[in-house]
Amino acid sequence: MSKRDYYEVLGVDKSAGERDIKKAYKKLAMKYHPDRTQGDKALEEKFKEIQEAYEVLTDSQKRAAYDQYGHAGVDPNRGGAGFGGGADFGDIFGDVFGDIFGGGRGGRQSRARQGADLRYNLELSLEEAVRGKEVEIRVPTLVECDVCHGSGAKKGTSPTTCPTCHGNGQVQMRQGFFAVQQTCPTCSGRGKIISDPCNACHGHGRKEKTKTLSVKIPAGVDTGDRIRLNGEGEAGENGAPAGDLYVQVHVREHEIFQRDGNNLYCEVPLSFTTAALGGELEVPTLDGKVKLKVSAETQTGRMFRLRGKGVKSVRSGVTGDLMCKVVVETPVNLSTRQKDLLQELDDSMGGDSGKHRPKEKGFFDGVKKFFDDLTN
Repeated sequence: MSKRDYYEVLGVDKSAGERDIKKAYKKLAMKYHPDRTQGDKALEEKFKEIQEAYEVLTDSQKRAAYDQYGHAGVDPNRGGAGFGGGADFGDIFGDVFGDIFGGGRGGRQSRARQGADLRYNLELSLEEAVRGKEVEIRVPTLVECDVCHGSGAKKGTSPTTCPTCHGNGQVQMRQGFFAVQQTCPTCSGRGKIISDPCNACHGHGRKEKTKTLSVKIPAGVDTGDRIRLNGEGEAGENGAPAGDLYVQVHVREHEIFQRDGNNLYCEVPLSFTTAALGGELEVPTLDGKVKLKVSAETQTGRMFRLRGKGVKSVRSGVTGDLMCKVVVETPVNLSTRQKDLLQELDDSMGGDSGKHRPKEKGFFDGVKKFFDDLTN
């Protein structure tokens, strides 16, 4: 099945900057994360598609290869530039014409291939992401066989050169005017034959193992950030270097705070009397509670900035702010006496509502003008 365009997957233009791509990814990741989709396989595949698109478009080398060659430029099975190899025109030619002439990508088969990169999805609380921590993760992977050291041959023996291809991993066949190279059918492109396979790995040179790794999460990471552990991916074939492990960060939603870059946002309820008369308000931060001075006549929706109470950037080291939006709370469960006092207050302001409630007066003056204009 053909892959969708990566820009289309994330819903961004081809000219989108890294910030826009990250913002789009974060929105989609929050929506389709497996923790929210409750085992829906189709949505899990969509999440993987989103992850893949993000990894390519936020890597300048991979993105350049993708923009020039499409998916072929970043396909690991084609030695794409985004996965450690250059855009090889020989490979592209072989892929296009190989099926017609029965050929394959000849010479590359005989090379010992580097192990595959792995991805581990790590979920963190907001507090953990802001402060950083060291975590232990368990990763199922393929490791080099400790008995044969990756050769695949039984201890005391070694692989022999393939007699069919003489170690090249490919054979040449002529079809009409063309000479086509094919993967050697005897050694499957390895160039060597294992006559006496290792009992531990059965000749594969690698074994399945679950590794326990300690990962240091730097303070300030956010959803979409990746931590690369060099050489902790799958072991390569025939003793080739191992791939890398990418720890993909996902930060859970917080009950109080919302994060946007290095700033935090929260809503704080404000009593009717404190909003009118002014006073002090106790607001939460990630470091504990602080006092916030509220001026008299504060309206609902007003934003207060607490500088340096946000998140310290993992890249620049700059600390963001905490933005507190106050929401005036209407009193409830009033006693008869309290209702009488409020009514008395309202009556005392009724004669000059424009002085005490300027927004209300302005609104109704605008409504009156609107209907007057309709009738004229």
